[in-house]
Amino acid sequence: MRALVYNKVLRYEAEYPTPEVPNGDVLVRVMKAGVCNTDLELVKGYLGFSGVLGHEFVGVAEGGDHDGQRVAGEINLACGECPTCLAGMPTQCPNRTTLGIDRHDGAFADYLTLPVENLHPLPDSVSDDAATFVEPLAAALQTLHITHISPHQRVVLIGTGKLGLLTSQVVALTGCDLTAISRHDRQTDLLRGWGIDTARPGEVETRNADVVVDCTGNEQGFAEALKLVKPRGVIHLKSTYNGLPKADLTRAVVDEVQIHTSRCGPFDAAIRLLAKDAVDVESLIDARYPLEESKEAMAKASERGVLKVLLEIG
Repeated sequence: MRALVYNKVLRYEAEYPTPEVPNGDVLVRVMKAGVCNTDLELVKGYLGFSGVLGHEFVGVAEGGDHDGQRVAGEINLACGECPTCLAGMPTQCPNRTTLGIDRHDGAFADYLTLPVENLHPLPDSVSDDAATFVEPLAAALQTLHITHISPHQRVVLIGTGKLGLLTSQVVALTGCDLTAISRHDRQTDLLRGWGIDTARPGEVETRNADVVVDCTGNEQGFAEALKLVKPRGVIHLKSTYNGLPKADLTRAVVDEVQIHTSRCGPFDAAIRLLAKDAVDVESLIDARYPLEESKEAMAKASERGVLKVLLEIG
């Protein structure tokens, strides 16, 4: 099969081995996949990844309970037996592998495998393009699962890339006083079109936000968030990156700032929002490439200001 593979160097392979299907797993024929900031960080050395990249996808199940159906898939492959799994937290399983991120080949290929319980069938009302956003939209929704945001609170979101734009829309559903800090006209126009207030860096009052959500995707984000949050406020971190952050942790202690984090979230809720057109995802698509041009797709996705790049696979 065809695949985009990273092993210290990024290369397209036309004859990569089709994955064997473990007992309890399902073979999925990938139709489309989205390039994520995490994919870009992996080729910079994040987690020491080696294998097929990609974890945002829509495909068709070939076997299992959803045979022949379009599906999206949760990316964490948990053991199901450890105390963490038995406590109902499979996404935090210490024995897990992760699709296209940690020791499990991903979605930038003709085929992938996932456990049957990881697969979610998609209604006809969710287009193939929209379905590639199920995983990142679920991650955006996890923000509200971890951090309660009240309609009375002042919230500032920093980092209006792909995940930031999704998270902005999700947070706006709470009715809070939300401002998204945007550096680019394209993102600013999208946010304003959704009725979300925007500001440029430096235009928002410091030490005034009840909650700051960091979607910057870089190690400077935490320091920026710390400047904006009020004493006893909350910083919610959504970013993953290869570097290490530098920030005034003494300030966080003295001001009793709470630090919340989240990553993977509820797929069923994300699919419901997409089915109801409650969030706009297709406006984020900037470019499409065939799998044979996947290296070019990665290069495009790394350009400043570019939003979602899709791979058209099958």
